[in-house]
Amino acid sequence: MVIVYTLPSCVQCDMTKRLMDREGIAYETVDLTQDTEAATMVASLGYKAAPVVIAGNQHWSGFKVERIKGLKRL
Repeated sequence: MVIVYTLPSCVQCDMTKRLMDREGIAYETVDLTQDTEAATMVASLGYKAAPVVIAGNQHWSGFKVERIKGLKRL
C-alpha cells in the first residue's frame, strides 16, 4: 500500500500524484491539514515538508521521480 501525505496547494504533492497516476501506481492520499494523527506521525518520522510518501518500509519527502518509478517494482 502506498500512501501520499499531502497539503493543499502543494505543487510537489500534485506532481507526485500525477506521476503515480501516469505510472499506474495505486495510492491513497491523506490531507495533513485534515488528519492531525497523520500529521503527528509524519512529524515523528522527521518530515517537515510535503508530500511524504510511505510505501511499505520505505518513505521519503518531496517529488522524487526515480523513487516513484521504483514503486512499480514492489
